[in-house]
Amino acid sequence: MKKFVYTTCEMCTGRCPLMVEVLDGEVKHIWGNPHVQGGQQCCPRGAAAKALLSDNERPQHPLIRDGERGSGKWRQASWDEAYDYIADRLKTAKEKYGAKSILLSDRGGPMTEFERTFLAAIGSPNYFNHHATCSNSVHNAHMSIAGHARNSVDYDYENCKYMVLFGRNIYESIKTTEAKTVMDMQEAGGKMVCVDVRWNYTAAKSDKFFIIRPGTDYALTLALIHQIIKDNLYDPDFVNRWVLGFDEIKRFTIPYTPEWAEKETGIPAKEIIRIAHEAGEAKPAVIFHPGWMTSWFSNDYYLRRAIYTLNALMGSYETKGGIYINKKPGEVGLKYRTLIGQIPKVKEERFDGVGTKFPHLSDQWGLAQMLPHAILNEDPYPIKAYIVMRHDPLASLPDPDLMKKAFAKLDLLVSIDINYSETGWFSDVILPESTFLERTDHVYVRSGSGLTPHLTLIRQAVKPRFDTKGRGEIFKALADRMGVGQFFPYNSPEELVAWQLEGSGYTIESFDATGVIEPSKEQIWYDRKDGIKFNTPSGKIELISSMLEKHNIPSFIPYESPPKPAEGSFRLVTSKVAVHTQGRTTANIGILNELYSENHLWMNTEEARKLGISDGDTVEVSVEGYAKKIGAKLTDHIHPEVVFMLHGFGDTVPLRTKSFGKGVSDIRLQRGLLKTAVGGNCPLTECVVAVKKTAA
Repeated sequence: MKKFVYTTCEMCTGRCPLMVEVLDGEVKHIWGNPHVQGGQQCCPRGAAAKALLSDNERPQHPLIRDGERGSGKWRQASWDEAYDYIADRLKTAKEKYGAKSILLSDRGGPMTEFERTFLAAIGSPNYFNHHATCSNSVHNAHMSIAGHARNSVDYDYENCKYMVLFGRNIYESIKTTEAKTVMDMQEAGGKMVCVDVRWNYTAAKSDKFFIIRPGTDYALTLALIHQIIKDNLYDPDFVNRWVLGFDEIKRFTIPYTPEWAEKETGIPAKEIIRIAHEAGEAKPAVIFHPGWMTSWFSNDYYLRRAIYTLNALMGSYETKGGIYINKKPGEVGLKYRTLIGQIPKVKEERFDGVGTKFPHLSDQWGLAQMLPHAILNEDPYPIKAYIVMRHDPLASLPDPDLMKKAFAKLDLLVSIDINYSETGWFSDVILPESTFLERTDHVYVRSGSGLTPHLTLIRQAVKPRFDTKGRGEIFKALADRMGVGQFFPYNSPEELVAWQLEGSGYTIESFDATGVIEPSKEQIWYDRKDGIKFNTPSGKIELISSMLEKHNIPSFIPYESPPKPAEGSFRLVTSKVAVHTQGRTTANIGILNELYSENHLWMNTEEARKLGISDGDTVEVSVEGYAKKIGAKLTDHIHPEVVFMLHGFGDTVPLRTKSFGKGVSDIRLQRGLLKTAVGGNCPLTECVVAVKKTAA
C-alpha cells in the first residue's frame, strides 16, 4: 500500500519539512513538504536519508564496552541491561557528588525535549550543545543587543531589496527553502552583496562580491556604521523610537572611515561608501545578515553586535523585507504542553562558568570547550558522568586528544546516536537510536514559522530495521530507573502527542494532511510604532547594553588589526559542502560518499607558485609538530593569506569503512583553540598552518 508521511528531516540542523513516499513498508522517495515549503525541493542529504535504513555500519543494538576505552571492543547487551548499567552509575554519581556531576550535550534546537527534561528531572543544570563551535557568538550578541537569540528572529528574504552577507554561503549551506526564497528575492530585483575570504556559489550569484582580508570584517562594519551616520542614511524614526546608544556609537566610529577600512580589508573605500548608500536607499527592506556558523575570531561577539547595529540603523526590524521576531503559538490561540515546561529550572552552579565566570553568556547553549578543564581540574566541582546525545565533541572541537584525556577520567560516558561517532567509539555504552524515518517524537514549534506560527513533529514512516529505539522511549526508561518517571507521562509516542495537545482541539491525526497544525496563514507583524517586543531591560535595542555594563564588559571595543601569517603560513578557514552535514552524519552514506569522499586544501595560485606547488600536488599542512598530507587545489579567487578545507573529514572509526581515513580533520589542526572568546565561541579561524610541497 502506498502512503505519504509528513515528517521533519534530521540529516542536519536545518530540520526541513519532508514528505516521505512509502510503499508496502519501504521508503521509495523523500521530497520536501510542499504544503510548508511551497515546493518539493529537497537537498542531497535529505534525499539520501533512505540509505540510513539499510546501513549495516551503524549501531544495531545496545553495546557495552568490553576492552580499553577506544579499543572498539564491545559486547552486545539487551536494552534492559544497558539501561540498568547506565542508571546504576548515574545513581552512584548523584549520591556521591550530586546531580550536577552529570552532564548532557546534544545538537541543540527545538527537538531536545526528552534529554533536557531528563537532565532537569534528576537535578543537574549542566545541559549544553554544539554551539561553542558554531553560533554561540551570534546568539549571545543578539541577546545583548535585542534580548533575542539569533534563531528567535528570521528574515523576510522575498521582500528584501538589499542584502549584505558576511561569510554566509547561503546558496550552498543548510536550508533549501531559505536558498529558494533568496533566489526569489533576486528574481524580484533585490540586490545581494557577498563578502568572503573566498569565491563560492553564493559569491557567483551575487550582484557584488568582495574578497576580504581574513579577520577584518569588524573593520568593514565599523566603517559602514561610520558612513551611514555621517551621511544621514539611517532611519531616524526607528532609531529615535527603538535604539539606545546612538550618540555613543556615532562618537565611537568617528575614526573608522572607509579610507581607513580599505587599508585593513582590501575593499576599496568607494565601494564601502557605495554599500552604505545603496543600503540607505533600500531601507528599511534591508538585511545585513549576522551569519550562521560564527566561531571565527576572538572579537566575533563585537562583529555580530556591529552587524545587528547596522540593521537597527536601517530600521530593518519588524518590517517587510527585513528582520522579524518569531511569533509564539499562543499569539494565534494555539496551546500545547511541553515536557520541560513541567520542571522548574535547576539553579545550581554550572560546570562551564556560564552565569558565574561568564555572567553575560546564556545557558541555552553553554560552553562545550570548558569540558576538559572542568573534568581534569574538578573546577568548580567533580564531573563523573556524561551523556552525549547525537553530538560528537571528539570530531567537532579542537584538541580532541585533550578531550580524550578528560573523558578517560569519567566514571561513565554514554553515546546515544544513529551512527558510530568518534565520541561513541570512546564511550562505555552506545544506545542506538532509531533514525528519524523510524520513530515519532514530541510536538514542537517549527523553526522558520515565525510569521505564521505552527506545530509539527518527527513522524514514523517505517518500522525500525534494527534493535533501535526512539529517544522518547530511551529517556523515559532511564527516567523510570532514576525515580523521575512521572515527568514522562506516556507509554507510547501517540500518548505523548495526545498529552501535549490535550484541550487544544487537535490530535495526532491533525498532522496527517500537511504535516503541520497551522491555525492561520495570516502573517503577524508587530506595530513598528509601539508593538515591537525586544526583550532587553529597556524594551529597546541597546547599542549600549545594560547587561554588559552591569558586568563591566564594554559594549564596543577598538578594532585591532590581525597579524599577517609568516611566509609559507596561512590562516585556515573551514566550511561545509551541500552534499554533507557539518559533522559525520552523512560521511559514511554510500551515494553521498561517492559524490564527495575527501577534502582538499584550496590555496591562492600565486602564493602556491611561490612554494613550488601546482594544482593536484600533495602538500603537508602542519601546526605545532602535527602534520598531515592532503591534495592541493589552486584558485585565484581566495585571499592570499588563507587556505581552505571542508570540515568533517578524517574519520577515525574503522567500522565506518566508506569514510574511515578519508581526508584530513580540520579540528586536529586547530591546536590551542579550545578557548572561550567573549562571545562564548572557540576562535577557530585564528588557526595558522604551515604548508609545503611533499611526496604523495
